Amino acid sequence: MNRTTTSPAAPTVREQLLEHAQTFLMTRGYNGFSYRDLAERVGVKTSSIHYYFPAKEDLVLEAIKAYDAFIGEGLARIDEALPAPEKLAQYAQGFGRIVAHGHRICLCGMLAADIETLPETVRDAVQRFFAYHEAWLARVLAQGAAQGTLTLSSSPDASARALFAGFQGSVMASRLFRAPSRLEDVVAAVCGVA
Repeated sequence: MNRTTTSPAAPTVREQLLEHAQTFLMTRGYNGFSYRDLAERVGVKTSSIHYYFPAKEDLVLEAIKAYDAFIGEGLARIDEALPAPEKLAQYAQGFGRIVAHGHRICLCGMLAADIETLPETVRDAVQRFFAYHEAWLARVLAQGAAQGTLTLSSSPDASARALFAGFQGSVMASRLFRAPSRLEDVVAAVCGVA
């Protein structure tokens, strides 16, 4: 019997550029890599990168868009019917995957550290990312407070900002100390879930 198997198509040059740009952004930040670094990693000339992304700003905006879509898919898989602590635990798993991939930081968290040197369009995209996640967390925290499954020491909005900052900071501390448990500590302390 002759079996034919289908394998996924090899990533295009554009997809490879975006993937490696995301890795550079999550490990080095906006100012920590150049088109030359990216060209060496993908095996193309820098002029090829300019064909797809005329400026670094264009590349980074597309990298944010792809990263945001990937994270959004994870959020969409969190069942709305779950109790708030379970939603928060699943949300935290996304940060856990960042930590598990080595010495990475949330792409937008890393860019936030570079905020003073970012183009305005990139800054706006990072702010939208943060605002979206803070709003999502605020809704979940409000649900938990209303259902009595979470106790908040401040408003859902303020608690969401603190929680998101805790998640971002824990990923940085996990990288700094090479200790993934830093994220678990934040989840247990702030969310009241393990």
